[in-house]
Amino acid sequence: MDATGRGRADDIDPADQWVLNPTTGEYELRLSPSAPQSAVPGPRRSAPRDAGAGVRSRTVTPDRLPGREVPGPRRRRGAPEEPLPGRRGRRPVKKKGRGKKILLWTGGTMAFVLVGTAGAAYLYIEHLNGNITSVSDDGASTGGFSKGKAINILLIGTDKRTGKGNNKYGDAGSVGHADTTILLHVSKDRSNATALSIPRDLITDVPDCPTTLADGTQKVIGGTSEVRFNTSLGQDDRTPSCVARTVTELTGITPDNFMVADFNAVKTLTTAVGGVDVCLGKDIDDPKSHLNLKKGMRHIEGETALAFVRTRHAVGFGGDLSRITLQQQFLSALMRKLKSNDTLTNPAKMIKVAEAGTKALTVDDNLKSIGKLKDLGLELGKLNPKNLTFTTVPVVDNPAEKVKATVVLNQAPAQQVFQMIKNDVSFTAVKAQQKKEAAAVAARLKGPKSAASAVRVRILNGGADSGSAQAELNYLQNEAGVLKSSNDGNADAVLAKTTLEYGPDQADQARRLADIMGLSGAAMKPGKSVLNDQGLPTITLTLGKDFKGAGVKLNASSGTAPAGVQKSTADKVECAK
Repeated sequence: MDATGRGRADDIDPADQWVLNPTTGEYELRLSPSAPQSAVPGPRRSAPRDAGAGVRSRTVTPDRLPGREVPGPRRRRGAPEEPLPGRRGRRPVKKKGRGKKILLWTGGTMAFVLVGTAGAAYLYIEHLNGNITSVSDDGASTGGFSKGKAINILLIGTDKRTGKGNNKYGDAGSVGHADTTILLHVSKDRSNATALSIPRDLITDVPDCPTTLADGTQKVIGGTSEVRFNTSLGQDDRTPSCVARTVTELTGITPDNFMVADFNAVKTLTTAVGGVDVCLGKDIDDPKSHLNLKKGMRHIEGETALAFVRTRHAVGFGGDLSRITLQQQFLSALMRKLKSNDTLTNPAKMIKVAEAGTKALTVDDNLKSIGKLKDLGLELGKLNPKNLTFTTVPVVDNPAEKVKATVVLNQAPAQQVFQMIKNDVSFTAVKAQQKKEAAAVAARLKGPKSAASAVRVRILNGGADSGSAQAELNYLQNEAGVLKSSNDGNADAVLAKTTLEYGPDQADQARRLADIMGLSGAAMKPGKSVLNDQGLPTITLTLGKDFKGAGVKLNASSGTAPAGVQKSTADKVECAK
């Protein structure tokens, strides 16, 4: 291959396109104006001298990128700079700090890759734009994320076997169901995030889905009731927008954008970053996923990484829920690798990540440009991994099955998790939030608690949905053991927040009921005793607009996760067992 053709070959390493400019001390891109957009651009070199023909070589000056000067041929150290023909000499460019030299942005891989690589300079924009595949969101999203607001990104991993070597994993004819689904919520202030895994075998309702088919025609694909969640994609020609609608139906949360990845994404992304480190609590030999690793810390990439995230028979209880923990561990490891100096300070590796990421994903049509992906990356890059919590929708085995194969929502804790995300509440103990609640909690919640059977409470509806007072009464009497409770109708005024009023000698009863309901110290209102219809002193529970249902704890709005909910944070290494 001759010098002027270099950069047009399909197997050229993208890292070769970046050349150190000795004048500025920065890596800069050399583009060829004649190279097609679909090819990876490369630097031009001078043509070789043909001694026999007596033809002298001619140095070709690279074209200028818009708004940026591209350096000419290299010169010997210490030699004066030669101005280009027809131009005056340039003023020397002031050198930038080392930190600024290494900021290269990937253009987006999956939200976690964006978290790890955000905040960077430009790459070859048109080339990366050409890598991106997009599909219509069909009106199932909010229309795209916004700066200054909380962000909800839906990550969908399909089990479609397209791509080199993937048909060996069985089910080669799969239409590509929603095999792995994660709803990533990033808080409005970017201080914390929650990655909520949705089990593929969760029994749920798939709604009617207005859909743009591959040929551009419009069709409403009919919904189905009581089916596996993973059928929201692929089944009956359903597209990713139908997964988004199903998530909204299930959680009450409308995604801002979605991203879809297949088997190849795991292989190419881990290879691009040079592999990730995961921990195994025991030896794993799973012939179905082709994973065979000894226990301890292990470095995985490519096919081995794919086998790791697909393994389920050799870990935990051997089901999809066990595999979810491996996937969460893998994503944590990938984020740590992308946040490490080993990646951020390596321009060649960052370029490979950009190439792999933009080719690996399919995104919704509101997120189909490098500019949009860059903006999302910059927002997500503000997040500290220690405040990213991985959790799973609370579920229980399907009671309708003798042989357990599917799961259903564990209603009360699941609704609480959904409310925490909707209310932009972190699962991690964010310091500012702890300090805000500490004084009230310490003063009002600490101390002895009476038995539930000793609590006497009247319930008023002060702004909750109709029937809420009776529903809470039924819950307290039948499930919480608060037998001395009554429904006293509507309150005199509508309240935004639920309150619990009590007299000086009723604090122990109030603390017990606050514990049952998940009330914060701020919700507790010390005051005077109130007599009920029998003339007995009682505490008063007034359900406000924040009441979300019987048995759903109110601290879904104050940062306490329901007991027993699985969670881990991205900064810690978890060992698969």
